[in-house]
Amino acid sequence: MKEILPEVLPEDKPLPFWLHVGEIRDRLVRSVLALFLSTSAAYFFRFRLWEWAKRPFLTTLAAREHVPASVLQPFAFTDLAEPFFSLMRLSFWAAVFVVSPYLFYQVWAFVRPALRERERKMASTFVLTTTACFISGGVFSYFVLFPILGDLLLNEAVNAGLRANLRPSEYLDLFLYTVVGTGISFEAPVLFYFLARFGLVTSSAMLKYWREATIAILFASAFLTPGDVIATTILFGVVLLGLYFVSAGVVWSVERSKSRRL
Repeated sequence: MKEILPEVLPEDKPLPFWLHVGEIRDRLVRSVLALFLSTSAAYFFRFRLWEWAKRPFLTTLAAREHVPASVLQPFAFTDLAEPFFSLMRLSFWAAVFVVSPYLFYQVWAFVRPALRERERKMASTFVLTTTACFISGGVFSYFVLFPILGDLLLNEAVNAGLRANLRPSEYLDLFLYTVVGTGISFEAPVLFYFLARFGLVTSSAMLKYWREATIAILFASAFLTPGDVIATTILFGVVLLGLYFVSAGVVWSVERSKSRRL
């Protein structure tokens, strides 16, 4: 038990509940302020961000119709305020990726007092790892996952004899769910690392119950993904299942490092 419990230093004293609440409040205020400033800055690049967001779909559509992507105009709006709020939402999530190192640092600073002295010095490692996982998930989704998903859904529309006439808000629903959701999902190895450090999970249990985990992952994918398209659920399920086994490998490496120190 000594190995998994945080060591109590002489200067460590239990803090009153309201001090914890104040700590959460202060860090939330700092995070919200950082997001507000970065969103305001990102909004100046909203049209460039929109070109970037629609590029995977336009590339897929252009390949099917054998025309340059620059001539395609598949988007239309039915509400005068829709473009404004859609671009504002896109600016916000772009800002989340930009300031993600600072946001992850705020999380680390809050949980740091509960860690052992040696683990408290891992701030830079934690921030770099969580940021790398989050951004890697977004990049993977943008260049690999979303184009595959867009091609699957577009294929259904083409086979049904439909033409694209999309609302920007609904397109961004799918795009942001995919990119941001994949970025968050890529944090699973980091989460399981800490669960393993505190002895809450074991690699043997994760591998033993992988079938049950697969069913739970598919249910989670069906609940979290937008719409009722089975292709979306399966695609997210495959990604999450792969992350589950990567996390099992992380847990195994933590267990191995613990056994070396015993």
